[in-house]
Amino acid sequence: MPHRLFAEHLRLSAAAVALLSGMAAFPMERAIAQTATELPPLPVDAETSTEYRTQSTTTLEGEALAARRAFVSDTAAVLGTIPGVDSATGGGVSGLPTVRGLGDDRNRVLIDGMPLSSACPNHMNPATSYIDPSRIGSIDVVAGITPVSQGGDSSGSTIAVKSASPVFAAPNEGVHTEGSLSSFYRSNARTLSGAVSGTVATEDVSLGYTGSGVRARNYQDGNGNRVGVSQYAALNHAATLAARGDGTLFTLQGGQQFIPYEGYPNQRMDLLWNRSTFLNSSLNKAFDWGTLETRLYWQKVEHFMNFLPEKSATGSMPMYTAGRDLGYSVKGEIPLTATDLLRVGHELHSTTLNDWWPAAGMMGPNTFINIKDGSRDVFGTYAEWQRSWSPQWTTLFGLRNDTVLMNAGRVQGYSSMATYAADAAAFNARDHHTTDINFDVTGLVRFEPASDSTYEAGLSRKTRSPNLYERYSWSADGMASSMVTWFGDGNGYIGDVNLKPETAYTASISGDWHDEARDDWGIKATPYITYVRDYIDVDKVKDYTGRPARTGFSLYRFANHDALLYGVDLGGRKRLAVSESYGRFDLTGALGWVQGERLNTGDSLYHLMPINAKIGLDQKIGRWSNGIEARLVGRSTDVSTLRHQPVTPEYAVFDLRSSYDIEVIRVDFGITNLFDTQYYAPLGGVDYIGFSQSGWSQPYGPLASPGRSFNAGLTVRF
Repeated sequence: MPHRLFAEHLRLSAAAVALLSGMAAFPMERAIAQTATELPPLPVDAETSTEYRTQSTTTLEGEALAARRAFVSDTAAVLGTIPGVDSATGGGVSGLPTVRGLGDDRNRVLIDGMPLSSACPNHMNPATSYIDPSRIGSIDVVAGITPVSQGGDSSGSTIAVKSASPVFAAPNEGVHTEGSLSSFYRSNARTLSGAVSGTVATEDVSLGYTGSGVRARNYQDGNGNRVGVSQYAALNHAATLAARGDGTLFTLQGGQQFIPYEGYPNQRMDLLWNRSTFLNSSLNKAFDWGTLETRLYWQKVEHFMNFLPEKSATGSMPMYTAGRDLGYSVKGEIPLTATDLLRVGHELHSTTLNDWWPAAGMMGPNTFINIKDGSRDVFGTYAEWQRSWSPQWTTLFGLRNDTVLMNAGRVQGYSSMATYAADAAAFNARDHHTTDINFDVTGLVRFEPASDSTYEAGLSRKTRSPNLYERYSWSADGMASSMVTWFGDGNGYIGDVNLKPETAYTASISGDWHDEARDDWGIKATPYITYVRDYIDVDKVKDYTGRPARTGFSLYRFANHDALLYGVDLGGRKRLAVSESYGRFDLTGALGWVQGERLNTGDSLYHLMPINAKIGLDQKIGRWSNGIEARLVGRSTDVSTLRHQPVTPEYAVFDLRSSYDIEVIRVDFGITNLFDTQYYAPLGGVDYIGFSQSGWSQPYGPLASPGRSFNAGLTVRF
């Protein structure tokens, strides 16, 4: 059934492919001769404003992105080369990014400026899942201390994913057309994916389309064992209309994503349907007094969970979620003097959510209402002052207020049995409306004593209010509560209406040393410490008993406890050699180390990466680019005993990649997990599918990661 749904939806792409095939009919020589003009960088008097780049901001674009598209289908996985950034295992396109020990909703994730919410009790549709890697133009990760103009309603970092900029015709070119077709194959899981793009543009108007699709079967681990229910499929469509002139840029985007199935070997449930539709408009205009950016966006999500046949051949537990994100943002940049810049802005992000589970089998006769008429409205206002005191000294100070209004309606269980009735009555008897008035403050000082070094120190206060599931999940029943978890751990969770927002106080200092041309070598080090007041953690309610499927797991209630995190991110690069015969050789490296604990117990915080490093050796000669990368991860000895977090052993995994790129064709090939190493990602969760397929007889352990895969990709540009 999932494969038929995928095939039927794939036919909807035929018209787009035919259109691009028509574009391909233009003579190849003419296509090469044409040159498109992308939107220029962002001077203050142009179409968009500038943003302050902290020393802890990393940008992925160009070749750094292109080199990874042949190897991943998940945007969260693209971030893995950045110091301090990792991804918790979800489905094949739905990893959950973590930055410096803070993951998922603790980070503000923007997709083309839209702060999208997960509409699922398992967070199977995080924000990064809504954009395919083939569509990405750039990714900015602002780790730790974040300017208030780029943050809001988060205690961690900001991840801004942007699609490729619209393309316009060059002066006097007339009508410009271009397009591309891509196909990728990965042997492990027999993953086949493709992407298509096309643009028709004049000097002032641009119309573009992008589409992509992927289908993967179950992957094999390093021992050659098949990991059940790890298959997935996804289709994405997006169109962009842009117009510019007189210092104005207007962009309108619209699109749809369809995921017919996505298996979760570390969860009880699987995704069997996810359809999202979005509209996103922006207007950027330059005035005599500065620049103004406005955005209006909307997204609707229809989500369905149940069991893939391999997880349960006969059972059924339908679970539906309907979510909607709606919002706007207004941002102004005003140069007060030649050295002073003021940023002011106002934002609204409104989320609604309904989560219901129809009766099935012995569960009934009622529909279980997990969250009814859930709403979460965030009103944000900020002001930020940037001043250049001298060529060496720059400061940034900002203040932000986010007012968060939340509410939810009445609920009911599958029946009037005591296991549901008491919890539902207690929840319905109380007031569900909450108002959080949160304040963020950021201060940064940058010092550039010479052209070969930069230092930056900062302090910040950042606040995040609970999400809808953290406040409004209500049933302590073993089955119902175990359906609410985005940790891939087999445990169950219930909410608390009285949860307080968590407030993170962070101090960090960053040093960046490099040669004057920033071409030969560079080293960056950023130590940091974060104290989180009212960190949203858990209290244990009980151990599950009576059902083999829940043996060894527990029920928890979300609760506030103070926490402390500290660590360091290191990054470096060095030009090793340049030769006419062998090309250029570069060595790159990144190291992340983070520790965290709950202060009242000393227990380690959940899902922290152990010490880890990434080392790469790159060669480039002519149109060839080659590289070998090593991922080195230590043993995860500091785990949360409260939540039965499994220990994972240390490992080293090596990847090879190579590409050949001319103006009209790019060929990628490589090998991931070169030596077919059996390893377990520390953020991979538990092997729930292995536990269930053993008949609940063997102890569960960590989920095994994919083994060796031979990968190839081909992109043709017209």
